Amino acid sequence: MMTLYSGTTCPFSQRCRIVLYEKGMDFQIIDIDLFSKPEDIGVMNPYNQVPILVERDLILYESNIINEYIDERFPHPQLMPADPVMRARARLFLFRFERELFSQVAVLEGGVAKVAEKARGLIRENLVQIAPVFVKQKFMLGEEFSMLDVAIAPLLWRLDHYQINLPRTAAPLLKYAERLFSRQAFIDSMTPSEKAMRK
Repeated sequence: MMTLYSGTTCPFSQRCRIVLYEKGMDFQIIDIDLFSKPEDIGVMNPYNQVPILVERDLILYESNIINEYIDERFPHPQLMPADPVMRARARLFLFRFERELFSQVAVLEGGVAKVAEKARGLIRENLVQIAPVFVKQKFMLGEEFSMLDVAIAPLLWRLDHYQINLPRTAAPLLKYAERLFSRQAFIDSMTPSEKAMRK
């Protein structure tokens, strides 16, 4: 059985929880308090961060690596595209999410007011840019839910929490976000602390 060491308010951990619930398989989640991590987290991951996935002798960290492993190990429903070209494109999107959106999350979680405002602005700009995509399609890659939707969902859930207000032009993105939030796997993935992030 897979065991996920997961931060109760960590957006990267929530990504992995979403994938585990989407797959509907047997797994165990061990909740980790991000402010007092047990010592074995640093032993399993040299960066002393969650999420960490353990399966027998295998220890993985970094949410996108964990999620691709789960997707290959349990291929139904498939979350990464089957076609190599589309899969490469999806990985490129995931890379861009990390660089342009999620790199700012660490800044916001750090709590330095001056830097946080700039981070909010960068996230806002990037989200406004992708909003028009959802006028024509339901999900990031078209009509099918994929790993890209998994990757961005925890950030969209936390917009209020991070005090990021989107303009009216982002309405299609907010509708898309509601579609993600209504998925059973997303609902099941949430910890009580995460549920409390939105009024």
